[in-house]
Amino acid sequence: MAKRTGRRCLPLPSNRLGLYLALRHWCTPGQRLLMTPYSADEIIFLVLAAGLVPVMAPLSVRDGNIEASDDLLDSVDAVLTTNMYGLPDRVTRYAAKALIEDVAHAIETTVDGRPLGTFGLAGVFSLSKHAGAGSGGLLAVESEADYRELKRHRDLLLEPGSLRREIISVLTSMARHTALRLNLVRPALAVARMLGMEEEREGYRIAPRRKELEAALAQAPDLPPFDSWVRADLHHYRRRNGVIARWYQARRLRTLPGARDRRIAGVQRLAKLPSVAEGVRTHVDQPLFRVPLLVEDRDAAIATLERHGIATGYLYDPPYDDYIPGLVVPSPAPEAARWWARHVLPVDPLYAHRALPIVKDLRPATPPPPSPPAEPPAATARP
Repeated sequence: MAKRTGRRCLPLPSNRLGLYLALRHWCTPGQRLLMTPYSADEIIFLVLAAGLVPVMAPLSVRDGNIEASDDLLDSVDAVLTTNMYGLPDRVTRYAAKALIEDVAHAIETTVDGRPLGTFGLAGVFSLSKHAGAGSGGLLAVESEADYRELKRHRDLLLEPGSLRREIISVLTSMARHTALRLNLVRPALAVARMLGMEEEREGYRIAPRRKELEAALAQAPDLPPFDSWVRADLHHYRRRNGVIARWYQARRLRTLPGARDRRIAGVQRLAKLPSVAEGVRTHVDQPLFRVPLLVEDRDAAIATLERHGIATGYLYDPPYDDYIPGLVVPSPAPEAARWWARHVLPVDPLYAHRALPIVKDLRPATPPPPSPPAEPPAATARP
């Protein structure tokens, strides 16, 4: 990864820890951070843990990434990009700000031949998405001084490792890959649910628990008070990796080049569907993490796919504006994010051949009406 990015890469137990480290290192508590209203639930808690004011950006209907006006950009101190499902954010435009790139979905995506994760002050990668390592992350930075300070702060936040937990994590990841390869996802899902391995959620979200969250906010900037929200589905997100985890992560990373052509081929097949997000059609040369379709009856499609042994994940609903109102500066144009969250159906391009018989005839979602121009949100010390 250091060779690919040309940067110093700090190994981490998770992308989540890397995002917190980057936000704390380059942002000052109380600063306004422009970010997407549509992303994984734990991300908003990392931003709050860093003591920042989350400012929700309008979302692009084309690709699910942020679409900020000049006035909105001028009203914030820093930008966190998402690169949803591997589709690139407008990084060349946002690089003028303090830019942190979340490239969890975009470890192989490039812009003008340059890897994402190299445009901002930091690029935070995940090893559990494309590489499928079950855990692990990398924080790519330019300067040696930043690398050393981030390493020092990382070591202060790491928890002791566990050989037993490492072995279980690696074996679970191996079993998941075997189930996918042998088309045994349906029985694997049934076993996981029977054993209680899937955490309960409110919809697709972690329960906000507002009273407890208010108490944690009083301690920000500090990560441990937010552990119960950030650790969802990855309880060891701060646990030090041992030799077994590092071996497995390196092994999984080496599989990326071999899967690249298959992933691009799947993107190109799915890009022909009438329901595909428009942004996919301009990036058919990229090995996307998922191909977002925008379909009218998304929940029925998910149920049908699961009956055929095809699991659907990485759904983020509702947008943060509706999830924790009052703790974020709301988007000036929230409808696109709500529409995207209701209708997006992410499909793994590596298994496009399995999904196509089901998704090829799905009715595309009717796009939302365009939002009227809106004033940027007023400055505020804290939402």
